[in-house]
Amino acid sequence: MFAQWFKSDPMKARGKAHYEVVLAAARRAALFGADGAPDTVDGRFDVLTLHAILAIRRLNRAGPEGRALAQSLFDAMFRDMDDAIRELGAGDTSVGKKIRKMAEAFYGRAKAYDAALDDADRAELIAVILRNMLDEAESPERAAERLADYALRADATLAGQDDADLLGASGPRFPAVG
Repeated sequence: MFAQWFKSDPMKARGKAHYEVVLAAARRAALFGADGAPDTVDGRFDVLTLHAILAIRRLNRAGPEGRALAQSLFDAMFRDMDDAIRELGAGDTSVGKKIRKMAEAFYGRAKAYDAALDDADRAELIAVILRNMLDEAESPERAAERLADYALRADATLAGQDDADLLGASGPRFPAVG
């Protein structure tokens, strides 16, 4: 009777594995600094959010299994955010509010990124990145152009990835940062 409560969920494990791929891609040093996002907590959240949105966009186009995996990736990301906030010493009563605020930011950015990426609108993508990510950047216009070009390449790379490969153990593939 109790065994069902302790059974591992394979989709949850796959979502966590895919999240780890997204997280590794978002942590690349070349995405930060003078020509990238600020290397701050907010800057790192924004770069992670961009990568998660790119991966989730592609997973959602991979049928029912892809949509389930996209949700699992999202869940893994926010479990990690919850853990990180708690490790920083936030009290239990404030964690939920912070997570809700982060989820709202994620969904707002997802809507804006989706619109620009769907149209492959570089100018709009630059504007979205400037508005959401680069208020602390050293060279915001140059960084926005570079990050927008990277996001467009990443979206194209992910679109070209075979569904079986994407859904498999290797997960989403992101291009080199140029």
